[in-house]
Amino acid sequence: MTGFTTERLGWRPWLEPLTEDELTDAHHEALVDRARAASPYFRLLARDPDVLHARTKTDQDIFYNPDGGLPRAERELAATATSRHNGCVFCASVHARFAGHYSKRPGDVRRLLDEGVDARQDARWRAIIDAAVALASTPSTLGPEHLAALRAAGLDDLAISDLVHAGAFFGWANRLMLSLGEPTHEPTQEEK
Repeated sequence: MTGFTTERLGWRPWLEPLTEDELTDAHHEALVDRARAASPYFRLLARDPDVLHARTKTDQDIFYNPDGGLPRAERELAATATSRHNGCVFCASVHARFAGHYSKRPGDVRRLLDEGVDARQDARWRAIIDAAVALASTPSTLGPEHLAALRAAGLDDLAISDLVHAGAFFGWANRLMLSLGEPTHEPTQEEK
């Protein structure tokens, strides 16, 4: 599959995930949300319930914690930019939809997907995208100039911390997803 999109995609694992019937109470607890049992990705990660539980709680705290910091739209923007940079079509599609929805700027998000991480953006989004991409690079190239740009764009310490968490989490999550399977044009059951 090629091309970045905001369409709902499916994901096909290269390893056999657990079936929904094989999931125990411990697996469901690790999923945090029982609806995730429909996802082959989460059923594959459920093979190690302790790690899945920690991963899911971390993800939820980064993206759903309303206690100050970076607005949800820009946390999603950081995840989208990281995913675009890393080539994770599936994650980019999910987080681009959220970034466009919460920011009410779907055209700017679309440009990021279509033209890449260097696409024209306003100063604040440029600083966020540049910092997320620098953090996702291997080795990381995040430096004082990125922090200065973020501060000039109005981000305080808590907002910068949220950006670092979102970018770092997706640097890891993209690599995990890319090593375990591939996106498909068929939406998974939980996305229908």
